[in-house]
Amino acid sequence: MRRPFRAPPPQKEGPRINEDIRVREVHLIDHEGNNRGVIPVEEARHIAGDAGLDLVEIQPSANPPVCKILDYGRYKYQAQKKAAEARKKQKTVELKEVKMRPNIDTHDYEVKMKSMLRFFDGGDKVKVTLRFRGREMTHQDLGYKLMQKVKEETAEIAKVEFEPKVEGRQMIMVLAPR
Repeated sequence: MRRPFRAPPPQKEGPRINEDIRVREVHLIDHEGNNRGVIPVEEARHIAGDAGLDLVEIQPSANPPVCKILDYGRYKYQAQKKAAEARKKQKTVELKEVKMRPNIDTHDYEVKMKSMLRFFDGGDKVKVTLRFRGREMTHQDLGYKLMQKVKEETAEIAKVEFEPKVEGRQMIMVLAPR
């Protein structure tokens, strides 16, 4: 695909290296980690070339910019590995839903509670939905009692994030692990 007329050239991602560094002087750190001080950029490129490595701009906002002599390919690889490791350790919290009815049987209730406990162990939030059908809407107090029972039984391992609230023909409560 062609660039639009008079559009600026695309910007390269990442730090500037070797010939891309367009300043007169740089603060140089050599490949052994020694501080060489402020030297002309041409001399810094020459030192990097003699070492068989690249001149990489580490801190472009400094005055003069800080450059380091290192293997750019290896530097990029290490940065990629670090980013992948950070992504791997990240945990996304999901919202799991448990649906109940106001006149739920004791065994069904225990099964639902067991699955809720499993969700909390996994670090997920749980949305408890209580659905009313037909004439059950006139007995919303039964729904509130059931929600209070759920809240009491999960008090040690979960906190209420969203109190029981009626929305249309259903009552909703959200619990999050402690």
